[in-house]
Amino acid sequence: MNKAFSLVELSIVLVILGLLTGGILAGQSLIRAAELRAVSTEYNRWITAVHAFRDKYMGLPGDMANATKFWGALDGNDGYGADCRGENTATGTCNGNGDGRIIGYDVTINTSQTFETYLFWNHLSRAGLIEGSYSGSTASGSATACMNASYGSVPGCNVATSKLGTQGMWQILHNGILTGDNNLFDGSYGNSLFLTVGPGWQNPIGGLLKIEELWNIDTKMDDGKPGTGKLVASRWNQCTEGAASTADYNIATYMLNPPSYATGNRCIPVFRNVF
Repeated sequence: MNKAFSLVELSIVLVILGLLTGGILAGQSLIRAAELRAVSTEYNRWITAVHAFRDKYMGLPGDMANATKFWGALDGNDGYGADCRGENTATGTCNGNGDGRIIGYDVTINTSQTFETYLFWNHLSRAGLIEGSYSGSTASGSATACMNASYGSVPGCNVATSKLGTQGMWQILHNGILTGDNNLFDGSYGNSLFLTVGPGWQNPIGGLLKIEELWNIDTKMDDGKPGTGKLVASRWNQCTEGAASTADYNIATYMLNPPSYATGNRCIPVFRNVF
């Protein structure tokens, strides 16, 4: 006698498969929603930490000119310059130049370079205000295992990680007042926090968010507009309706109905003039 599945049995199997598929999709949606909520949580954590740092040390993390008075000098000398860019996170730190700008590097003192954008996370960590240990230096491929010779910023090594994506990272950089930038609308940026993907270069270039996701975050945290307010969009030419960075940023909108080729993770949230 031949045996086979009955129509009822096949129907039950199809129903079970449908429930499993629906559960997986729902689970993925819930995971992504939790990741998106983490953006606000992480941002507020950094801002709170910086305010606490300023109250205690009378300076900005990364830019603080007397950090070595508290945590020792990595170079065993003045705590500033190219000789203070080692990748040893245990023996001391380096100083910033105290000008209120968290810059990528400074060649104005001793004709040498100190990367305040990485010292920012190092100082916050040494002050016990954030978790983790950060090198305070650009990645150059030597010393510690987290370094990579091809990249300046490595999540968890010299910049903070994010729960948004497997390689999500936060970067801080002073941009001042921009005009005609390739990625950012014209305007004042000052010390800005970028949420981007890593490893990568010092200037944030990799997107983690779909256009609709960034619009959602912007609407909840700010004004819902990509070119105005505290939270603005980088890559204006890929995730907004702005025709150019010099277009009127007051009327720019998010590209919520993008063409099929523009539906990936393309946008970078930028929190400008944070302190």
